[in-house]
Formats: sequence, structure tokens, C-alpha cells
Amino acid sequence: MSIKVTPSGTACGAEITGLDISQPLTPETVREIRDAWLTHHVVSFPDQKLSDDDLERFALYFGDFGEDTFFGPIAGRTHIAAIKRGADETTPIFADVWHTDWSFQAHPPAATILYGIKIPPIGGDTLFANQHLALEKMPHGLREKIALRTGIHSAALGYAKGGAYGDSDKEKGRSMDIRPSDKALEQQSHPLIRQHPETGRPGIFGTIGAYVIGVEGMRPDESLVLLSELSAWQTQDAFVYTHKWQENMLIMWDNRSVLHKATSGYEGYDRLLHRITIAERDTD
Repeated sequence: MSIKVTPSGTACGAEITGLDISQPLTPETVREIRDAWLTHHVVSFPDQKLSDDDLERFALYFGDFGEDTFFGPIAGRTHIAAIKRGADETTPIFADVWHTDWSFQAHPPAATILYGIKIPPIGGDTLFANQHLALEKMPHGLREKIALRTGIHSAALGYAKGGAYGDSDKEKGRSMDIRPSDKALEQQSHPLIRQHPETGRPGIFGTIGAYVIGVEGMRPDESLVLLSELSAWQTQDAFVYTHKWQENMLIMWDNRSVLHKATSGYEGYDRLLHRITIAERDTD
């Protein structure tokens, strides 16, 4: 039976129903899911009761496990991290700035999978900004400014020992197993406009605020002006899909196509999701 794909009706995102992903999937079904994911950039699967084994099996249909540089895995696993927050936790919301996951790596991941285990009744939406659409609609003058420019990516602002999720953050009682290190000081360069490795469609890659810290060949003050102008454009409401969570819902997004950010609004409630990063497929 063919799956049912229901688009969100906004900038990106679709819901997929008509299958049980706790069971092995046929190659034909995996192709259908991949096609929907590449088309809509973010896909969700409601009402899926999954074990960690199920989660890992589903992830491996779409690529090898990626590297979660600064996360510790959950007990008994190597590739699953817990995205969690306690009801009484007062540290800043994790990942509440626009970013694309692990863009500071030499080979950034293709996808992220997140499965909702304990979801509060209010708040906690995840926002996604379609970076193909943002580039397509971009004014000519701004596109000229970023054409052929290369962004400098680093995890220093977040995961260095003195960063937002560094040693002092852990002391404040954050429940997530975040492991800051000097590795966060390393830098990688990626074009501001990248072709999607599977579809060939161009899109903006990354944004200032999390991992993009500068532009090659520009002074820091010049790059700050350009990246701030770009950020204001690429994250506007016209390009954003707001994902509302449910327990037992899995979502998978394309890190090559969208930015995303977490939101708050669930103070006083526990929240727990399990996450897997999927590496880029080798195209050689």
C-alpha cells in the first residue's frame, strides 16, 4: 500500500501516514519516503510507537550514522542522543537560534531524525526555514552580494568550554549530556550558496548566530553586516514552517535544505526526544 503524503501548506513540511515504521520497510517504501523528504524537506510520522532499535533501523534506511560531535549518547547506545529538559530546569532553551545541524563539520550531515517520547501539552514547537525558497525569492542585489562567497563555520559560540553550552552552563543544571571541548574552536568553510547534493537545487547554507562566524575575504565588521542582512532575509515568516509536536511522532529534516530552531513555552513540563544524525551519502 502506498504511503499518504499530506503537505503542510506552508513553506515546507509534510505529514506521512499509512505505514508502521516500527516494522521493516520495503525498498519501494523507502524510496517513496525519500522522495517526499527531498520534495518537502521536513517530514513527520505521527502515531509511531518506536523502540531505540526501531529508531536506529529506520535511520539506516537513509544513510550511515553521523557524528554528534558534542553530545553524549544515551546509555547502551552509540548513535542516539537525548534532547531533554526537566520541568524545573531554568537554563536557556537548547538550540533556540537558527542553524543547520553540525555545519561546522568538514562533511555536514544530510539529515536529523527526532522522535518525541515525552511531549508537553503546550509550547516547544520547532521552526523550519526553507533555504531553497529563500534563495529563489531573494532580491537580486542581496544575491549578488553573497554569490561566490564562502562562510566560515565554527562551533565555538556554543560548544567551546567558555561557550553557551560550555562548562558554566553544565554547572547551572542543564540535564542534556552536552560535552564541550576545544574541538569547537576548529573552523570549516562552506559556500553560502550550495547545490543540494541529491537534487542539485541551490540553497543558502547556514546562518549567523550559531555556527557561521564570518565570510572568507571580508573583515569581521563587513561580514557581520552581510550575514545579518542575509539572516533577516532567510528567516522571515514567508519561508517558515512551524512544526507542532505530538508524543510518538518522528520527524526527519534535510539539513541541506532548511534552517531550524527550537522554541520555549512549556515551562513546568518535562520534555524528552531521541535524536539520530544521518551522514551525507558518499557520491563518489
